[in-house]
Amino acid sequence: MPRLKEEQLQLIYEERKRQLTAAAVKVFARHGLPGTKISMITAEAGVSHGLFYHYFKTKEELFISLVQEAVDTSLKEIDGLIQLAVPPIEKIKLLTESMLDASGAPYFMLLHRARNFEEVPEEVGRLIQKHPMDIYVKRLLPVFEEGQQRGEIADGDAEELIAGYLAILSGVMVLGNGYSTPRTEWLLRYVAKR
Repeated sequence: MPRLKEEQLQLIYEERKRQLTAAAVKVFARHGLPGTKISMITAEAGVSHGLFYHYFKTKEELFISLVQEAVDTSLKEIDGLIQLAVPPIEKIKLLTESMLDASGAPYFMLLHRARNFEEVPEEVGRLIQKHPMDIYVKRLLPVFEEGQQRGEIADGDAEELIAGYLAILSGVMVLGNGYSTPRTEWLLRYVAKR
């Protein structure tokens, strides 16, 4: 087989897999693992039902990989955010915008479902236990503390402030479609010093 054709087939394979995973995260975010059928994922992706099995053995396998990806990506994004050379309130604004963004929200909701609502595979349970919400609070703590020192972030216990901020964002995600998503500026009023 000519090399060019092999490369083209590989590109097609990777594109179809991306289609399936992008569709799956949306469907899992809306319906959870128990409420999701493979046919729902393939319909969202616009591919045939049988194509799913060329890429994944089960929906559980796909769910596990998506939760792992969501955990890894969220931690990398927070770590990258911390390194930015912008004021702390701007870092929190950027984080808020990325969580509310249409591409980020389904991953946030997927993690929320995996943590709080679903009967999940053991591997997901172990992953969630290994990465509790406290990890996110601890990673964001230096940003909030610096913001308090600079007079940008509200006074008080920074860990409680972060926990409240994350709870508000979780509530916004859970409300989902049909509700007006608050503007980032409104959400920042919770953490900004007045």
